Amino acid sequence: MWRSRATSPTLSSLATALTSLSSPATGASRMVGLLSDLPLSVAAVSGDGFLARDITIQNTAGPEKHQAVALRMNADLVAMYRCAISGYQDTLYAHSFRQFYRECDISGTVDFIFGNAAAVFQACDIITRRPLPGQFTVVTAQSRDSPDQDTGISIHNCSIIPADDMLAGKAIRSYLGRPWRAYSRTVVMESWIDGFVDPAGWTQWSAAEDDRKTLYYAEFDNYGPGSGTDSRVAWPGFHVMDYDEAYNFTVSYFITGDEWLASTSFPYEDGI
Repeated sequence: MWRSRATSPTLSSLATALTSLSSPATGASRMVGLLSDLPLSVAAVSGDGFLARDITIQNTAGPEKHQAVALRMNADLVAMYRCAISGYQDTLYAHSFRQFYRECDISGTVDFIFGNAAAVFQACDIITRRPLPGQFTVVTAQSRDSPDQDTGISIHNCSIIPADDMLAGKAIRSYLGRPWRAYSRTVVMESWIDGFVDPAGWTQWSAAEDDRKTLYYAEFDNYGPGSGTDSRVAWPGFHVMDYDEAYNFTVSYFITGDEWLASTSFPYEDGI
């Protein structure tokens, strides 16, 4: 399940030779030189072909600071392997282009994987942490805003699990995703979904916005106590996929991974 990366080098330690600025407003460390200096993010990547392995990127702001991004990824053909991306609200901003995450630990509370990239998460531990009192937790907030965009979040062969602090105290309502934009698209395939996830599975951004017909949320062949689809949301945009539908969100098809991932030396599964 949750594989600790405590012994992995952090981006802070990798950048000690460069200028490092402390951000008291967020608890984040903002790097100058190696990484872009963007507000509310520990690291920002904008160079195509970026690769990372065995590192930890952490925003220590805590849930009280609300939005506090650990990593903003705005580049094409990027891949991360055996990394940890840790925060609370809005941990990983998968902003745009094709992205691949393999065997990574990604943790947070609210919308902690968000953005409008075409992103595949494979064999990752996706870890929900306890939020502020009165909040619920949401794993994804995908922001596709047109049906013509070939973007979305594909969670494949992952484990969606609670952190230890989620198991203590009052139960927290937790969801797989909610739509940041009208054509939000997220799929969960062949993944372990633990029992802390609400039976409805998905939730709206707000009661005032009705994106239930235009979004695309789907599941395929998941397992675990939170994986049942009988009580999932009865929205026109929610689907239980068959094999052919699910294949559209594989590494090979969704991010054309066979064309570029082999050169990274990172492992990947091209299909389902």
